[in-house]
Amino acid sequence: MSFIREGELTFIERFFANILKAGPMPKHVAFIMDGNRRYAQKCHVERQEGHSQGFEKLAETLRWCLNLGIREVTVYAFSIENFKRSKEEVDGLMDLARQKFSRLLEEQENWKKHGVCIRVLGDLHLLPVDIQELIARAVQATRSYNNDVSESLLEKCLYTSNSPDPDLLIRTSGEVRLSDFLLWQTSHSCLVFQSVLWPEYSFWNLCEAILRYQMNSSALQKARASYMDERKRQQMAKDQAYVRKKLQQEGTASHEDPVHQQNLLQQYTAMREERIQAFLQALEQKRVDFLDRLCTASA
Repeated sequence: MSFIREGELTFIERFFANILKAGPMPKHVAFIMDGNRRYAQKCHVERQEGHSQGFEKLAETLRWCLNLGIREVTVYAFSIENFKRSKEEVDGLMDLARQKFSRLLEEQENWKKHGVCIRVLGDLHLLPVDIQELIARAVQATRSYNNDVSESLLEKCLYTSNSPDPDLLIRTSGEVRLSDFLLWQTSHSCLVFQSVLWPEYSFWNLCEAILRYQMNSSALQKARASYMDERKRQQMAKDQAYVRKKLQQEGTASHEDPVHQQNLLQQYTAMREERIQAFLQALEQKRVDFLDRLCTASA
């Protein structure tokens, strides 16, 4: 039976899910699954059992999300800081992750049908050296094209660039911090911190978080739209400033010709977009090559 789709919602859960769906629903939810070790301590079991229960809870939560129509989920499963734990615990976590994710990989075709995938996120210094060098060369090259570097471009360089930003981020266990998780992507997300330990997370905890998202959805959408409008305005202002400088270099006559000004602005904007697309295509090819090498090495 599927690791994700085991079981169905109860009648009362389905009833409440249908009520929730009448309001705005998050399309992408992120989880910081915190509290496995405290759960193990609370239940007087080994830490490994706490982590195992945490993985099982992830499978159950993915099922709830599918039933609620949430098609994308990102989870914080392991951090670089976690490597500071004892070797025994780290090795146990890695073995457990290998087992559970292997089970998910076996169901890959099933996830594709439901839009489920695994994404691995990391710090910039963990990127392959050739990708780091490509980004460094691109930044160096922009000394001649200062307007090319923007928040929009940086956003497109992230591994999450093909996904929408999370609408809702949930952290369990009572901790009220993000621990460097999706800091860029959650600037306009609804943040919900819940005291329940992750292995004890329930369908009703998820519903509570979604209700809190729905209460703030309108304000979040307005803030995000305002931010995007301001970002476009700033880019336009930069482009216009470049054109004015170019016109000053050409002389007074061209400076006073509005048609020439508009043509120059359109040409400059098109050239900038062409440079950016070429860079992003090169970056994506580097990523594909790296993943191919990684898969070949692990085969």
